[in-house]
Amino acid sequence: MSNSRSQGRFLIAFLVLAGIAAVLWAIGRYSRSAIPANLLLTLRWAALLAVCGYAWARRSLTAWIVAGMLIGAEIGHDWPAAARNLQVLSTIFLRLIKTIVAPLIFSTLVVGIAGHSNLRQVGRMGIKAMIYFELVTTIALFIGLAAINISRAGVGVKQPLDAAPAHIATQPQRASDIIVHAFPENIAKSVAEGQVLQVVVFSIIFAIALALLGESRRRPMLQFCESLSEVMFKFTNIVMLFAPIGVCGAMAYTIANGGFGVLVNLLQLLATLYAALFVFLGGVLLPVILMARLPLRRFIKAVAEPVSIAFATASSEAALPRAMESMEAFGVPRQIVAFVLPTGYSFNLDGSTLYLSLAAIFVAQAAGLHLSLGQQLIMMLTLMLTSKGLAGVPRAMLVVLSGTVDSFHLPMWPVLILLGVDQLMDMARTATNVLGNCLATAVVARWEGELGKETPSPTVMDAVAR
Repeated sequence: MSNSRSQGRFLIAFLVLAGIAAVLWAIGRYSRSAIPANLLLTLRWAALLAVCGYAWARRSLTAWIVAGMLIGAEIGHDWPAAARNLQVLSTIFLRLIKTIVAPLIFSTLVVGIAGHSNLRQVGRMGIKAMIYFELVTTIALFIGLAAINISRAGVGVKQPLDAAPAHIATQPQRASDIIVHAFPENIAKSVAEGQVLQVVVFSIIFAIALALLGESRRRPMLQFCESLSEVMFKFTNIVMLFAPIGVCGAMAYTIANGGFGVLVNLLQLLATLYAALFVFLGGVLLPVILMARLPLRRFIKAVAEPVSIAFATASSEAALPRAMESMEAFGVPRQIVAFVLPTGYSFNLDGSTLYLSLAAIFVAQAAGLHLSLGQQLIMMLTLMLTSKGLAGVPRAMLVVLSGTVDSFHLPMWPVLILLGVDQLMDMARTATNVLGNCLATAVVARWEGELGKETPSPTVMDAVAR
């Protein structure tokens, strides 16, 4: 009870201090009254100290991540020159996360498939997952398409006088290129380059081969993969302690370079994206949760941390280890988590698909070009295919968009304009990707009749509870 009261007091203190600072800032900006800058600075930092007190009392990693985001934004605003050097913190965090992804995917997939020796179930799960993925991403695509055609955010955008005809180095992909790219030629190279889809394909084939061996030969490798999986989850817990610091550095760097005023010119586009994502969450994902009979509050609590990590870092890859732990703690068996979640990172890009449809039409509107519905649909199909397997790479969608725009002979300068707010859009679409993939694992588990049948280990439960 005492801890709960402390949390409430710190939260109230934050709201009061932040509210006073906001009112004084508005008075100083829109009236002739001079508000001392040092007073506003003191109020803002006092509010941030209250947030830190709330996080300390709550003892939640999610609360510390939110505190890190706010502190980073304040540092970027107050001391931009110093904040530009803080990108090293987010870089270190992301590099540590990248060391986790490949061994974690490999070990959990191998244990999930070969450990049960039920290849028929794996095939059945794969078919169900792909049906779900394609249905949901198609709906997301049409929501984005409708949103940008309603808001017409790109109409009236003026070409910058200094716009150069530069192109981001991309090459239009054919269907055969996309298919071939899914299969690794060198697994070490795939791991080094962060090719999640190739690691998934290798792991599935390796697990099937292991499942076909006799028990005496299968058991040693299976035990190794089980141990590797547990070690990587422990590794994740250690790395996640650095998450608030990494998030602070990422936010400080972003605000220092773009500032809060970066929203002014592209506010309408940004609002369109966020509104479309809210429509998708409320009109698609929420009904899916209800139809699958998932406990809404428990599910929200389970996904809060991985989604907040994805939002803060704009990297699905950074949230993958914690998402796997959280969904296992939610009651999804490990073999389903290990199969569906990494596969969804390549095929279930809900937020990215919605963003790409919106951004592509924005480019055409900014260029003053009218695309027929048929042309828009062909472009959407191209974007959907070329985006597969790139969810773990920050800003990869911008590269995909540039290549597709170039292949459709649209000008590049509107794409370059998007760079100003890409970080803010990337945060929202990446968080939606992670949320959609977490939901997919629970839906497939319910579809298989396996949800809640396995009790996760106390270690994983404790990690999620924290």
